[in-house]
Amino acid sequence: MSVMVARKKVVRKWEKLPGRNTFCCDGRIMMARQKGIFYLTLFLILGTCALFFAFECRYLAVQLSPAIPVFAAVLFLFAMATLLRTSFSDPGVIPRALPDEAAFIEMEIEATNGTVPQGQRPPPRIKNFQINNQIVKLKYCYTCKIFRPPRASHCSICDNCVERFDHHCPWVGNCVGKRNYRYFYLFILSLSLLTIYIFTFNIVYVALSESGCGEVDGWAGCSLSLTVLTVLEVLICFFTLWSVVGLTGFHTFLVALNQTTNEDIKGSWTGKNRVQNPYSHGNIVKNCCEVLCGPLPPSVLDRRGILQQEESTAQEESCPRGPSAQEPAAAQGRVTALFSLQVPVPSLSNTEMPEEKQLTSGELPVPSQDAGQAEH
Repeated sequence: MSVMVARKKVVRKWEKLPGRNTFCCDGRIMMARQKGIFYLTLFLILGTCALFFAFECRYLAVQLSPAIPVFAAVLFLFAMATLLRTSFSDPGVIPRALPDEAAFIEMEIEATNGTVPQGQRPPPRIKNFQINNQIVKLKYCYTCKIFRPPRASHCSICDNCVERFDHHCPWVGNCVGKRNYRYFYLFILSLSLLTIYIFTFNIVYVALSESGCGEVDGWAGCSLSLTVLTVLEVLICFFTLWSVVGLTGFHTFLVALNQTTNEDIKGSWTGKNRVQNPYSHGNIVKNCCEVLCGPLPPSVLDRRGILQQEESTAQEESCPRGPSAQEPAAAQGRVTALFSLQVPVPSLSNTEMPEEKQLTSGELPVPSQDAGQAEH
């Protein structure tokens, strides 16, 4: 006898999310699919710091101060923590509209714009929103089927609308938005300090080794190889210094104005448009506190939420001819009633069953489809 058994398969919401993202650790880690440059970032930071801690720090700790490697370790750990927090977190992705929501928005747009004659271009899908006495335009996203909130934009690389979108950074392997911008800023700030720190003490190490101030653990014969590695570190720090420090200065300027990179590139609040930035408080301290110290909104994706899907599988079971002696009496009665060929059914009149077919003696009642779905 074949019996259909329904098994429930637990599916997390992150497995069904649209967009070009990758997830790890059961949806706890969210990144972009293009992660090659992110691995290069890790290699440069880890490699440079490993050489500095392995060679120069030991020499400088003896010749100058043991606090030099301690402070370098603090900067390194802080930079790595903020990098991973920026790369592995949700930047503020806005969920796409459900089919019913998208249809309702389309009806609203058609009711507002009216019927567009054939051959004419339809008007842009824009809503005006007022913030601090300034008119802000909410643009419609044709991919996500929503009107984007203020300061949100659609990332073409991750294929998601991101709230307070700043930019997509391939060096961290993720978008930079409302939920991870402060960690991105702290990362580039700490990386700038770490780069300056290693660059400076590498120069000090070369100067001390050239002057012959002493040797550490008998390393005097390895001074040539150590100098080559130090020069390699100096070159890496020198070329990194200009880009990272310049990027930190640029984002410090944006934080002071409470502005994003996307808004700065588009010139949204420049003087040529005669529109003031409605999000700026007019005070540098207040702007910095809002961007870097304000409350962090929770993720609206619910990546680890559960979606249950039922899968029906057929199993072959042998039907016993008689009940076992160990079965309870109640179970024997149920099995006998289930497999009985003739079930006594009380006769019902047409008035008692107006919408259902009358059952005759000997027929099994067939459950309706709605009742079967309710039992599931």
